[in-house]
Amino acid sequence: VQLQACGGGLVQAGGSLTLDCAASGRTFMDYVMAWFRQSPGKEREFVARIGWDGGSIYYSESVMGRFTISRDNFKKTVYLHMNSLKPEDTAAYFCAADEYTGRITTNPVDYVYWGRGTLVTVSS
Repeated sequence: VQLQACGGGLVQAGGSLTLDCAASGRTFMDYVMAWFRQSPGKEREFVARIGWDGGSIYYSESVMGRFTISRDNFKKTVYLHMNSLKPEDTAAYFCAADEYTGRITTNPVDYVYWGRGTLVTVSS
């Protein structure tokens, strides 16, 4: 499966932004989808994941209550709605796909397919 993320940009602290990730290739419903992020000098960090059927949603503690992950299997797209953005949310955001729908993992090593990052910059 090929993934293409977009929607990043510059936003002021407290603002909102929505990222989307479009998939092509194999059946989108075959995959668990997730968002990760990475800041310069830091390791790639789990943000959120969503099961193939839109269930089994998990968030990192740092974004819980502010970010919402969703998916539209008909459009083959996964979304990350980000509210109340903080400067520490500044990072390149990546979407990823895990072909093993029976597991719940936040480890980036377990995600085989990755899109190119989209940069989110939150100014203070």
